[in-house]
Amino acid sequence: MQYGIELSFNDKAEAFQLPVMPGALEISESANGKTYDIVALGEINVIKNLKLSEYEFSSLFPAQRYPFVTVQTLLKPIEYVKLIVKWMESRQPIRFIFTSDHYDINTLASIESFDWKEVSGGAGDIDYDISLKRYVPYAAQKVEISSQTPSTAVVSATAAPARPDETQQPKTYTLVSGDTLWAVAKQFLGNGARWPEIQKLNGIAEAEIKRLQIGRVLKLP
Repeated sequence: MQYGIELSFNDKAEAFQLPVMPGALEISESANGKTYDIVALGEINVIKNLKLSEYEFSSLFPAQRYPFVTVQTLLKPIEYVKLIVKWMESRQPIRFIFTSDHYDINTLASIESFDWKEVSGGAGDIDYDISLKRYVPYAAQKVEISSQTPSTAVVSATAAPARPDETQQPKTYTLVSGDTLWAVAKQFLGNGARWPEIQKLNGIAEAEIKRLQIGRVLKLP
């Protein structure tokens, strides 16, 4: 059975799979319809566009590899929390991907709320509740007014491109399995030979270079 949830940021520059799948994914779909009382007609209902879909789920960031952990790479619980909080502070949408045998969801989303707590007696496990809302890109429209007289002026609007560029120049990067400083420098600085800049900026000792800690957040020049 194929079943998983991935959260990513900045065109997957930072991403993780949920280590423990939630017991349920709640999806809310509702409309903006309104009801009015009209003389001689009584109550009428005006149907409007759907509201943005909302997604809610609860789960756990485990401090150890329990039998129900479903991912190969397991970060420390607080590292998941730090990533989510950082994404919220950026005021940019994330990408929410849900995969199952029955249907898939792949959409930009805003993080509406994120509540977490360390579980008593859980050896460092963190319980959390998260709420997401589907994000629709938008931009201001360009308005052009023709040079006709005011009485015959024509106003035309040109819509901006619908899809924004999700890629931003990252200021940090979270290490994943197989990463090297050379590869990180190649990907984000355009030249693998610049890896000593990353080493110096993050205070990485020579002994650590060949065994970089997965999940460590590196500052980038």
